[in-house]
Amino acid sequence: MTSCNDFLDESPKSALTEVDYYKTEAQATANVNYLYRNGAPRRISYASSAYIGPKASITGMLTGYFSNSYEGQEVVCKYSRLLTRQQHTNEISDTSDDIWDNCYNAINVANNAIASIPNITMDSGTAAQLTAEAMFFRAFNYFYLVKTFGDVPLLLEPSNLENLYPERTASAQVYTQIESDLKAAVDALPAKTFAANGHRITKYVAAMVLADVYFHQGDYANAKTYSKMVIDSPHSLTANTDMSGSSAFNQLRSTDDLDEVIYAQEYDESISNSSWWPTYAFSSSATAVFGTYSIFERVYGPIDQFLNVYPTDDLRIQPNQFFHWNYTNPNNGKTWTAPDGQAGCWYYYDENAVLNTGKGTKDWNFYRLAEAYLDYAESIAQTDGVTDEAATYLAKIQVRANMNGETEDQIKAGLLALSKQEFIETCWTERIREFPLEFKIWDDCVRTMKFPVISATNPGEVTYVNLIGAQNAAGATFKETDLVFPISLNELQRNPNLTQNAGYASK
Repeated sequence: MTSCNDFLDESPKSALTEVDYYKTEAQATANVNYLYRNGAPRRISYASSAYIGPKASITGMLTGYFSNSYEGQEVVCKYSRLLTRQQHTNEISDTSDDIWDNCYNAINVANNAIASIPNITMDSGTAAQLTAEAMFFRAFNYFYLVKTFGDVPLLLEPSNLENLYPERTASAQVYTQIESDLKAAVDALPAKTFAANGHRITKYVAAMVLADVYFHQGDYANAKTYSKMVIDSPHSLTANTDMSGSSAFNQLRSTDDLDEVIYAQEYDESISNSSWWPTYAFSSSATAVFGTYSIFERVYGPIDQFLNVYPTDDLRIQPNQFFHWNYTNPNNGKTWTAPDGQAGCWYYYDENAVLNTGKGTKDWNFYRLAEAYLDYAESIAQTDGVTDEAATYLAKIQVRANMNGETEDQIKAGLLALSKQEFIETCWTERIREFPLEFKIWDDCVRTMKFPVISATNPGEVTYVNLIGAQNAAGATFKETDLVFPISLNELQRNPNLTQNAGYASK
């Protein structure tokens, strides 16, 4: 159950889901290990294609603030950016299929583990931990599904011939089950950092996801409780060693197992590398600069208007923090320059992979402590108004990016002068600035039902308007039907009890 730098042992048999397979502790462990690299985690963190990012990257296109330079081929990105998915249900069904099939496969593995582990003769502590991990992943997969599709079938038992054609379950009921699973995981899992726990799910991983779940339901009282649990954990924010190559943001880009990281997908050069992630840092012209990859593409590229979310003196918008515009290969002296309006994504840059090996090793961070700070600050403001404690945690995030020498107390004083709504919107804006390339912007739009209008002329100026009826940055107008993906036509044909989401074709 423990490992230091070793990867989780995943036997090919871990894909088997029949209850009869679970006879030994080793079998149970292998099946739970399977959940770490399949279903929702892989949809968020794995760069399997040179031309399109993980499935989770696609929703960011809906804002119009991001584009895929290969969207002529990867049309789901184009139709998402232009808000025309409704006219192209069949063409984007592969994306829906991929998310649906893989998440439900993982849920079935988790259901088998939860049902079977109590009947295996094994150490009770190990059994409790494996069961809690399975419950976490069942919840994590359902959370991803309900955010993507809305109402989805809620399956809590191993698949059999009697439940092949489930109906959709109201999202509120799905959320209730997600909460139940995550609370059980919080109670049973170790109170350690993810890295200190051998890269296995911990109490604080489950608590962080639970805070996110409550945020999506507008339950700020419970979000406050669980985000505070994470804040009080052994995790800590990464500090700036300097304001350039050793800034906190460059450390987060280049270094694994920082105490700030609550939950990550582990990558390694020899066992499981990060595939195409390093190539997403550049545009296609970078193929002439490096010899390690045959293709470079900006698959999740910010438009210039998005970059105006930052004031000019914010550290995060400086070159080689989150973004970059020029790079000279130290091995051959060749230089890459970003095309006009196409900043490169420095956060994805993996130096050794790009310069030497062609194999990315940087772990993908799902959740960082900075998010818990922002969750906590906002949830306090939502429930209690602008308090000293709320301002303290928001100031801790802002001071790390401050280049003017302001102290945390000085920043906090300014925050305390804000109205409740101004403070909440400042939290929203800070989330955009802190997680620009981690696929969180659309979730926040749906959670708040507000769209961030980033000024095209005044850096740092952001206003919020009602999401439905707003124009995205590509000039398309948001509709209710844009909030979810369609159920794939293949799935509708396989299961006659499913119904299609409003606005999308059912055949």
